[in-house]
Amino acid sequence: MAPPASPPALTGGLTVAQALGVSTLRDAVVLAGASGLDRVVQRLNVMEVPDILPWVKPHELLLTTAYPLRDAPGGLADLVVQLDARGLAGLAIKVGRYLDALPEEMLRRADELGFPIVRLPDDVGFDDILNQVLTDVLNQQAARLARSEAVHRAFLSIVLSGGGLPEIAADLSELLAGPAAIVDTEGRILAEAGLDAVAPLLRQAGLLSGGTLTPADSGSGVVSTEDPPLRYLTAPISAGTRHHGRVVALEGGRPLSGEDLLALENAATVAALAITKAQAVAAVEAKFQSDFLHDLLNGRIDSSDDALTRAAALGWDLGRPLVLVVAEPEQGPSPAAEARQAHQRFSAQLAALARSRDPGAAVVDFSSEVVVITSSPADGAGGVDDREAARAVAAALAAGALPDRAVSYGVSRTVGGPLEIAAAYGQARKAVRIGRRIRGGPGVAHFDDLGTFRLLSLVDDPAELRAFADEALGALAEPTPEAADLRETLQVLLDTNLNIAESARRLHFHYNTLRYRLDKLQRLVGPFPDDPHVRLNLLIALQILRMRDAHAEPRPG
Repeated sequence: MAPPASPPALTGGLTVAQALGVSTLRDAVVLAGASGLDRVVQRLNVMEVPDILPWVKPHELLLTTAYPLRDAPGGLADLVVQLDARGLAGLAIKVGRYLDALPEEMLRRADELGFPIVRLPDDVGFDDILNQVLTDVLNQQAARLARSEAVHRAFLSIVLSGGGLPEIAADLSELLAGPAAIVDTEGRILAEAGLDAVAPLLRQAGLLSGGTLTPADSGSGVVSTEDPPLRYLTAPISAGTRHHGRVVALEGGRPLSGEDLLALENAATVAALAITKAQAVAAVEAKFQSDFLHDLLNGRIDSSDDALTRAAALGWDLGRPLVLVVAEPEQGPSPAAEARQAHQRFSAQLAALARSRDPGAAVVDFSSEVVVITSSPADGAGGVDDREAARAVAAALAAGALPDRAVSYGVSRTVGGPLEIAAAYGQARKAVRIGRRIRGGPGVAHFDDLGTFRLLSLVDDPAELRAFADEALGALAEPTPEAADLRETLQVLLDTNLNIAESARRLHFHYNTLRYRLDKLQRLVGPFPDDPHVRLNLLIALQILRMRDAHAEPRPG
């Protein structure tokens, strides 16, 4: 993609070309710097002293009779450079009375800088120029303010009447006679109007890359690109210190100008209001949803009819076969604020996916995990079909919700109604935590995939499980690096049915080293190679420790 052209500054006023159109300047001649005739004139000043630089301001058209310059014509080239550096719009000068001609070096510098130098007619007074040009500047600024207020009122009425981002995009598209889009910070289009395929054009122009706006995108004028050939305006959507994305308008039925940025900035302001309003409503709804689900999970609701009524008020359909999915993103090294924002984006994406599949789905963000309660495509009989169908639901969510992010998904069995959701939640959480330990990383696990872990999870007394593990493993149950190393060796030996050669290969040990370890393990836990009951006890004890490690991970609030 070709780099965008630098946009001109947008400020209220006339361009130098427009200023030269007033009647008193109709006979003025542009001597140099014609490429800068689009510079903006906001005010005029008269040069009466040689040291004028401390008194000039940006966007001024400087008038002079050349009297202060008559004794130092050689310094005019440097004066042009200094006036350009201070952002002046141009220099209008009377030639002939005090200066017979302007130095060639001065005109050359002005051409290089695009700094307009205008020869004024001899018979025109400065008071007439000041009066006419300033009147036109003030009239244009007044019209600009009136137009800005009208546009702002039009956009504001959309939000006040219950409209949102789609209506803002549609009005902006109609106002500018071209496509318009509202894009979030992740590069997703929140609303668009005026063209069926805005996204490909925005993507080619680099406007869907996410992140903060670059200087060329920050809203100072029309931006042009060569590949693709586009002209567009863009303005940031911000509320306080929070950045929500950008508004983009592409050139369509008429040429875009810097003045159209007024409409874009007003649209961005009202879009920020709409987004903030939606976020406030969503926060209140999320609080009600979270409180209701907590009540369900903690057994504080004992009436199915009451649960269904409250769920329906939230837009949830819980009166059907349901499957519960717990999605738990991996915690990265990002700062807390960034991690929370990333989690919120993941939660929003997961919710959108779940509700696109099932409009009656319930999606609740529990700080570090997201709970999805959705319809089960199975009949709830608990067979293989049930498990595969539920796993397919979670797999579809995992494939669509930010697939580049490491997330563990746990899936419950199919349940028949709201009062069974607490049990389903327990199943899904066990599937998340234990499944991640079994796999050694993120993925999708159904509760029925847990095997022995599932049976062990039904034991209500953790102390009894720990006592069994301590009794079976003895010194190997101690929380020391040496014990953990020997437990790993024991696990591999049991997994390979005591095949020493295969175990040595998996552990990257020498055969004799593994023989030595096997002898040491027998001294610690008994003759497990010869006693299947001892082997079974050791397998269960190792599973208990792995399950304990999984449950030791912090539970979301």
